[in-house]
Formats: sequence, structure tokens, C-alpha cells
Amino acid sequence: IAQHGLRVPTPILIISYETFRLHAEVLHRCKVGLVICDEGHRLKNSDNQTYQALNAMSAQRGVLISGTPIQNDLLEFFSLVHFVNAGILGTAHEFKKRFEHPILKGRDADASDGDRQRGEEKLKELISVVNRCLIRRTSDILSKYLPVKIEQVVCCRLTPLQTQLYKRFLKQAMQSLQEDRISVSSLSSITSLKKLCNHPALIYDKCVEGNEGFEGALDLFPSGYCPKAVEPQKNAGSGLLMAMTRTTTSDKVVLVSNYTQTLDLFEKLCRSRRYQYVRLDGTMSIKKRAKIVERFNVQSNPEFIFMLSSKAGGCGLNLIGANRLVMFDPDWNPANDEQAMARVWRDGQKKTCYIYRLLSTGTIEEKILQRQAHKKALSSCVVDEEQDVERHFSLGELRELFTLNEDTASDTHDKLMLLLG
Repeated sequence: IAQHGLRVPTPILIISYETFRLHAEVLHRCKVGLVICDEGHRLKNSDNQTYQALNAMSAQRGVLISGTPIQNDLLEFFSLVHFVNAGILGTAHEFKKRFEHPILKGRDADASDGDRQRGEEKLKELISVVNRCLIRRTSDILSKYLPVKIEQVVCCRLTPLQTQLYKRFLKQAMQSLQEDRISVSSLSSITSLKKLCNHPALIYDKCVEGNEGFEGALDLFPSGYCPKAVEPQKNAGSGLLMAMTRTTTSDKVVLVSNYTQTLDLFEKLCRSRRYQYVRLDGTMSIKKRAKIVERFNVQSNPEFIFMLSSKAGGCGLNLIGANRLVMFDPDWNPANDEQAMARVWRDGQKKTCYIYRLLSTGTIEEKILQRQAHKKALSSCVVDEEQDVERHFSLGELRELFTLNEDTASDTHDKLMLLLG
């Protein structure tokens, strides 16, 4: 090329995070003018190997692209900013002392006036520093070009069996919390409660084995109970699963869950009702994923349900063949739910989109949704410069997780009404 007097093109390398990490030693020898990291929130942990491998590369400039720069806490945000502009916020220790601690202390519900004022000052200072290297665009831009998106929270009461199991489990779990300690078993109990909200069958094996927290719970199941049954008696099933009934609509639907066990239940339900479906989870190859996504997006094909594991399909999937999406269970990280919900409301969508977030009334699922709101509020304040309230995850809040409010149609709605006066 040079001999013919043509300009030598600048080489461009397109590579996945995983492949870069595998070949980091070779790539570190290259001189790089610009590195662009899509889905940049994957670099939120500065201690992981991918972050360190990319950070060790001698690039003149760096760009991170992310729709969710703050997912859980401010330290994750520090990692992203430090990656593209090292030193602008100091070291991690300096950042915690200078920004994170006073901001979070000032946003606590029990903060003094002095703490609140100092927190607001530090928040403004952080925004001022970060805005030197931050360009923010929200989904409001998309709303001008995409159809209407309607998001609904649907609260479903537990079945009698779920309620009995829930109460029994809470009684066991609260014992360790009454001793003012957060144990591994306490935290694992959260997962068990989440699974119970989905369906009693998901914790049946633990009841049979008499695992911690499930002692004597097997006696609560009706005689002849079969966890493999598709649609057991109403009293012994799942309030959420009973809400999953097809209406006369011809719209295609995406069903999302955090647990493959729940997807197994979906499959049984679809087979029993002769619903045609496809399924994508972490066991499927990339090549096969592309094929089923392409097939599902063709409106004339008969499969109208797409079962999706949120961990396997949270990013990158384009499921515009559907315009209805059901979030069967909430994730602690609001960004994960937002990524999953964005699978249908995206470029190319022609229909009005409906997002349904199913929650078991008065349970840990409503607490998770409320916790999500707090985390999103922190992101809004720092990145979008909005105002809201954030609180810490304390032992007292952990105790509150292990409660069941049966005297409400929605605990979240009640708290919102109380907040609004």
C-alpha cells in the first residue's frame, strides 16, 4: 500500500472481553491509540482480571459506553471513572473518604442536618469533577422514535401453601437475626424465600431433606403432593404462576426469570396448555442462540413465548418479535432488570410494549423492588443530577426482609402513599 502512495489504514481490532483477557500478554505489547469498551459496566469491579488486563494496556485514550454506570454503589462508579481518567478521583481509599462516606451518610434517613448539608456539598463536588469526562444520554431520546412503553407492577397474593411455608421459614430465619448477627445462613435464606415466592416446588427438596430453616416444613404439603406436577391444586401452587394465562391477544411474549428452575416450570406449563415456545439459558451455544432469536422474531412463526434466563440474556439480545415482557422475579441489581426489560423496547419495535413486573404481595419481592428504587435514586443523583433518598442496607433492614405483610394489596403502594402524605 505504501509503495503505491496510499495511506496506510489504522488497524482496528474488535474483540470480546473474554478473548482479550486470554491474549492480554500479547496485546499489551501493542501501542493503542484508543480503546472503546461497550457494556462498560462490566468493568465495575477493579479487582477482577478483565479490568486489570484492560487497565494494564498502554492506550492513549479510553471510552466507556454504559447505560447503567452505577448499579449498586459509588465504588463501582469510581472504578469506571478511574479506568478512563485515572487519578481524577484519587485512589479508591481517597474516594471513599472524600466522597462516598459523606454522601451516603448525608442520604441516610436518620442523618442530621449537618450531615445532609455536607453530603449535598460533596455530591455537587463529585458531579462537577465527573462531568469533565461524562456525556449522559437517557432513554428519553428513544421515546421519540419508539412506540409507547407501558410498565405495570402486578402484585399477586401467595397461595395458602406458600403462605404457610413462608411463615414457617420466617420463624426459623429470625432466630439468628434476633441475636444481632448477619450469618451466611441468613443471607442464603433470602434466596430460599425468593424461590418460594416463585413456586413451592422450588424448595420442596430442601423440605424433604430437612435443611436448615425447613425443619418440619414437609408436613405442610398436602398429601400426595408432587413437585413435578404442572398445575397442582390451587391451594398448593403459585400465585404468580396462576397469573400466567394467555388471553385472546396474538402478541408474542418474553418470560424472564433469574432461575432456570422457574423456566423448567414455565416449560411444563406451556406443554400442558399446548403453548408453542422457545427457551434460552446459559447452557445454549452462541450459534444456537442466534438461530432461535431469529426464528422467534419472525411474526409468522408459531412460537409466541420466549423463555429467557436473565443472567444469560440480559445484554445484547434483540427480541422485537415480542412486544410483551413478563419479569417473573426481581433482581437485587436494578440494572439487571432494566437490561432484561430492554429486550423488546428497542430499535425496530413497531408495537406498543407492555412490561409486567410480577411480585408476591407483602413478601421479600416487594422489599427487593423497594431496594431497587433506592439504588436507582443514587444513580440518578450522581449521573443524572436528580434528587432522591438513599439508605444503607443495615441489620434492621435485613430483619425487615424477613417479614410477611398479609394485610395489604401491595406493601410498596402503601409505602408510596405514606411518603406522598
